[in-house]
Amino acid sequence: MRTTATREDVEAALRGVVDPELGGDVVELGMVHNVTVEGGVATIDLALTIAACPMRDQIESDVKRKVTALPGIDATVVRVSAMTAEQRSDLMAVARRRAREGAAPTMVNPLTRVIAVGSGKGGVGKSSLSVNLAVAMRLAGYKVGLLDADIWGFSVPRMLGATGRLEANADRKIVPVEAQGIQVVSTGLLVETEETALMWRGLMLSKALEQFLRDVAWDQDLDYLVLDMPPGTGDVQMALARLLPQAEMVVVTTPQKAAQKVAARIADMARRSYMPVVGVIENMSGFTTETGSHYELFGTGGGETLANDLGVPLLAQVPLDPLVVSGGDEGAPVVIAHPTAPSAVAITQAAARIVELVPPAQEETCTARIAILLASLEQASPATES
Repeated sequence: MRTTATREDVEAALRGVVDPELGGDVVELGMVHNVTVEGGVATIDLALTIAACPMRDQIESDVKRKVTALPGIDATVVRVSAMTAEQRSDLMAVARRRAREGAAPTMVNPLTRVIAVGSGKGGVGKSSLSVNLAVAMRLAGYKVGLLDADIWGFSVPRMLGATGRLEANADRKIVPVEAQGIQVVSTGLLVETEETALMWRGLMLSKALEQFLRDVAWDQDLDYLVLDMPPGTGDVQMALARLLPQAEMVVVTTPQKAAQKVAARIADMARRSYMPVVGVIENMSGFTTETGSHYELFGTGGGETLANDLGVPLLAQVPLDPLVVSGGDEGAPVVIAHPTAPSAVAITQAAARIVELVPPAQEETCTARIAILLASLEQASPATES
């Protein structure tokens, strides 16, 4: 029997849609006025501060991604209206209360788009993809941060060629290390050597992630923060859903059926946490020799099957490429060192598709638009009186 999300499930998912300026979710801020679920279609009445809100497209898109990711929801209809003066006053009261209570729980700007790269198991090339996706976004002109959330299995510093150690600034916040034009934070930048084992229990893992989000001086102008997640569905993944409700996931798998079935678990975890899945990347998708012979070393079709099962796009099929391996070992990501290599082209296309599906937030905000309107009215009022 098909499971269908309830009205309560939809409202819970909407709590992951954050107003980028005010930092609160649309339910808390009183923007959601009605929710109905009927015949696989969710209809949401959403009231924004003004009808011409510059953030409208982003908020509406986020609502659709969050809700359509729920089981049994085939389509989401968002009906947008403008708040009344009284409703805007109530919203700003909530915003002021949040500011008094400490507002944002992390140092990540609500305007920053968060992309978590996850996999059901290790060994599928998730870290190399995280690094190269982040670099490809930076090469496309975006400001990017990269958090190595694979606390035990840190590998990002070597792959990016990051050197040095994490230090604190005058405000006692951790300052990210910059490598390849990207802000980087990793436990690999805390330990003495790469061979040092971190013997931490589960609670310490989630606390480490919490510190990397709350005590790191992330650039407030970041367009994207890419998270290289540990494999599986444990403490770090659950902490992420709690700390960054605006996060969205890219699932990495390999072509074989066994890997695809395991990858489906991380997608299930994401959806149970109301974290939408942006798409699937199939890694190690065949190998082509210098003579042109092609071998499907790990089978075929796993990425496409998983994407179809999840109802999300297959972002790319990245072939096996020794240049990805050597680039990771040498701190020279393949999208920089060999941009025309088939693997680099596929990863760059995946990054472009992610940006298309999860576009950077607009700089002009709804409250800024209201301020402009009020200022223009104030300037016009003397002329009106005369």
